[in-house]
Amino acid sequence: MSASNYAENKLVDHLLGTTTFTKPTAVYLGLFTADPGEGATGPEVAGLGYARQAAQFSAANAGTARNTSLIVFPAATGGAWGTITHFGIFDAATGGNLLVKGAFDSSRVIGDTDALLVNANDLAVTLD
Repeated sequence: MSASNYAENKLVDHLLGTTTFTKPTAVYLGLFTADPGEGATGPEVAGLGYARQAAQFSAANAGTARNTSLIVFPAATGGAWGTITHFGIFDAATGGNLLVKGAFDSSRVIGDTDALLVNANDLAVTLD
């Protein structure tokens, strides 16, 4: 998993005391069909019932934070989302800034009427 360019700059500025970084009020999990890159330019799923989902995480322990509850994406409607390979954590339900991104351990094909679930503790966030 890696931090986005946005998050890297904010964290370095905050750690070095040049600018204060205000934590997001909420974070949202987004799904991608390829690596979004550190600038979030990759192909996020769009339409067909897709929406980023709110996610809650534990405080980091030994450098890792985990989602604390089940994250449920609604079923695809009117067509397939494709093969989901990557995820991004954003500071907004739409638009906003990519904070971190990573690849799922295994890809998942989401066809029409399929839903995607991320069980509690299955999403581990560490920064490299």
